[in-house]
Amino acid sequence: MNNRAWFYALGDSGVERLKDVEYLGTIASMCLNSEYAAALFEGKVQLHMMEGDDQQEQRQTRLFPDGDRKEHIVSHALTNDFLFYGTDSGVIVCILVEDWQMLNEFRHPVGIKKVFPDPNGTRLAFIDDKSDGFLLSPVNDSHVEIPSFSPTITGVLWETWPSDKGVFVSFDDDKVYTYAMHKNTIYGPRVVFVGSTKLPFSHKPLLLYNGELTCQTQSGKTSSVALSTHTFLTHTHSPGARTHTPEELSKQLTQALMLKRFPEAWELCKALGGPAGWAEMGRSCLIHMEVDLAVRLFRMSGDVGMVMSLQGIKGIEDRSLLAGHLAMFLNDYNLAQDLYLESSCPNAALEMRRDLQHWDRALMLAKRLAEDQIPFISKEYAVQLEFIGDYVNALSHYEKGMTHNNKEHDEACQGGVARMSIRMGDIRRGAAQAIAHPSRVLKKDCGVILENMKQFSEAAQLYEKGQYYDKAASVYIRCKNWSKVGELLPQVSSPKIHLQYAKAKEMDGKFKEAAQAYESARDWDNVIRVLLEHLNNPEDAVRIVRETQSIDGAKMVARFFLRLSDYGSAIQFLVLSHCNDEAFQLAQQHGQMDSYADIISSEATQEDYQSIALYFQGQNKHLQAGKFFHKSGQYSKALKHFLKCPNTDDNLAIEMAIETVGQAKDESLTNQLIDYLMGESDGMPKDAKYLFRLYMGLLQYREAACTAIIIAREEQSAGNYRNAHDVLFSMYTELQTQKIRIPAEMNTNLMILHSYILVKIHVKRGEHLKAARMLIRVSNNISKFPSHIVPILTSAVIECHRAGLRNSSFSFAAMLMRPEYRHNIDPKYRKKIETMVRRPDTSEIEEESTPCPYCGFMLPQCELICPGCKNNLPYCIATGHHMLKEDWSVCPHCEFPALYSQLILLLETESVCPMCSETLSVNQVEKMDDCSSFLHPDQSEH
Repeated sequence: MNNRAWFYALGDSGVERLKDVEYLGTIASMCLNSEYAAALFEGKVQLHMMEGDDQQEQRQTRLFPDGDRKEHIVSHALTNDFLFYGTDSGVIVCILVEDWQMLNEFRHPVGIKKVFPDPNGTRLAFIDDKSDGFLLSPVNDSHVEIPSFSPTITGVLWETWPSDKGVFVSFDDDKVYTYAMHKNTIYGPRVVFVGSTKLPFSHKPLLLYNGELTCQTQSGKTSSVALSTHTFLTHTHSPGARTHTPEELSKQLTQALMLKRFPEAWELCKALGGPAGWAEMGRSCLIHMEVDLAVRLFRMSGDVGMVMSLQGIKGIEDRSLLAGHLAMFLNDYNLAQDLYLESSCPNAALEMRRDLQHWDRALMLAKRLAEDQIPFISKEYAVQLEFIGDYVNALSHYEKGMTHNNKEHDEACQGGVARMSIRMGDIRRGAAQAIAHPSRVLKKDCGVILENMKQFSEAAQLYEKGQYYDKAASVYIRCKNWSKVGELLPQVSSPKIHLQYAKAKEMDGKFKEAAQAYESARDWDNVIRVLLEHLNNPEDAVRIVRETQSIDGAKMVARFFLRLSDYGSAIQFLVLSHCNDEAFQLAQQHGQMDSYADIISSEATQEDYQSIALYFQGQNKHLQAGKFFHKSGQYSKALKHFLKCPNTDDNLAIEMAIETVGQAKDESLTNQLIDYLMGESDGMPKDAKYLFRLYMGLLQYREAACTAIIIAREEQSAGNYRNAHDVLFSMYTELQTQKIRIPAEMNTNLMILHSYILVKIHVKRGEHLKAARMLIRVSNNISKFPSHIVPILTSAVIECHRAGLRNSSFSFAAMLMRPEYRHNIDPKYRKKIETMVRRPDTSEIEEESTPCPYCGFMLPQCELICPGCKNNLPYCIATGHHMLKEDWSVCPHCEFPALYSQLILLLETESVCPMCSETLSVNQVEKMDDCSSFLHPDQSEH
């Protein structure tokens, strides 16, 4: 009060009054720290200890300004270590409290209104008499203006949260303004305005801690206000907080980055999810020169190029050079240039400008930094100027680009000089330089420019020198210089030029040269025309029509042959030219319909086929009429004609009738043909093989199978066992392909026939026991071999006797002694067989037993039905024995199973599969570990 102050200690025991102090004037303001008090009165500051006796206090009291200084202090502040004060003349002084020494003095051009040091005393915010705000670093007197600083501001508070020291707020009666001090950025130290927060009525800010402002209200109590610039804290620090929209998250991310709160920003990026957030944070890290963190962030955003660029500059220690690179990555090229020029590598500025194609600036920098680069930059600048059409300056820069010691570079500049000279009208100089220059491409470029300028003779000359013969000939044609065109023609590939030349030669009456030029131009119609009309050379014309399939050419050739009365050739070429109606009429008039039908077959329409069929119908040629009705899709008429065919071409007609019915899929036609084949229409049944083919053509596989069994039975009865075997085998494989169950009768008949075929193979190989076992199987079904009962039983007797199966041999011998067979026995065996019957020997080698592949039951190896599991067992095509699980292989052609060990033995003497007769070698046979797909085919399909 007035010039007195009372000091109290707030201890555990309550409030204790320490002392009161009387000052030399009325107190304007007072500051305290833990030990000292500083009072401002009448332009002076008195600093003294708060505890201790009066004598000690006098020793520990000091008045500022001291000595002769006449400054008038208007504001002061006290931290733990320092006393700061500001004067009306613009001086800010820093005093070290411990030994009363002045550490620093800063002079501002305008008087100071208020000073606000941060808690450490390393930074100081002050307001001057113009109400502008500044931030001062007393360590080195560097100061920056505070942006967006309101003239109504009355105070500043520093953030007291230890992890966020660079943040402060300024405030007036209505609002609080948040700022962040960024010490280490590519722009140098700077202060950023983050945002403002509205203050509740009559709230006075006292303390700022982690975005929360503690204020004093009108009643003297305290109240908290959350700054709107720190809303991101509600997302990152409150797990139960409501979910924010992407717009809110994006705004919070911007706030966190302005306050350099990277951990919170990282969490916000994760919440946002997309690459945009990571990229924004990455750019902020580039500004703050946080390279390692930026690498991680750009990796998260998927920006591979930026990651690689940053990894390339990681180890740079020169701060200016590093900042220059980062400014360039942020597209701030002017700043990057300034930073590069400050660094230990100023040439980086030149390289940047060259890469950006800022040629004017690059040339200015090259004059200062690297004069030897001027020619190269000039050349690159000239290329750009040429591109945009500034030919005057381009020529000047091409001329400046000459080095006289770099051949490749100088040639590029000479080429530019040649082009620019021509463009600016100095054709003689430009053309001469282009001709002297080694580059073909330059000659072409200059030729194009001259051609556009209508300077044809010079353009053609340059094209010719550059070996662009097509272009040269084209320009010579525009000059009507035919002799030059003729000289260049052998090197010219363009058909257009050959065509122009051919027309000129034809007009001159030089037909042979014209024909050659037309041929070079690939204008086949004109070649054919000249060959026929002027050179009378039909052979070459016909060859060209056949090679090129030219329609107009074919018409010309057809007319030519018609004049010669060669109707067959005329028809052929009319068809080639798609004049089918004319060709048909010609064939009709001159009896050439067979030729016409042969010629047109590949590309005729349904109407064409119908016309031909009607013609042959009128001629009573049933086979041809049926054939063409079939091609035109009129199956009923086609069948009628096929069935009318005389017996001479009966076979072909029936085959075609079967094909017709197969395609027609019409039940009445099918029944008509079946009646014909069964002989119901003419009383003459046809061969059963046709009925079999019909069912196959109709995809009626079950009926085909029944027919196949009948055919096989007929063949078998006739003694054609191989034919019967092949019919059954082909039907078996067809049914398997169509996944239709094989009839049991077919399976059994095929097995018995195959056993018969194996007998000859075993006898030839001297394996009499195997032959005897197969003959026993065949003899047990002897009724299926009616033509050869006696020979088969005789063979069975002999082979069984040889193999030691005496009982079996006796039983077959006894069968042969029946009256119906006895007289047919071969005389040389009869006596021996009679002896066997008279003196029977019932000894028999017991048949070897092997396991059933299904259930493992042991049964004789030639038995094909298992007594254990009642399954029909698959048989080996090499021996006729039942299959064994552990010795399984299949023929790669027909996929019938065989015992691997036995098939390998058989193939030592045989070269074909005994079932399908396809060529087979040991190398093609592989042993199978798993045969379940053969044993259980139904399961493997599922």
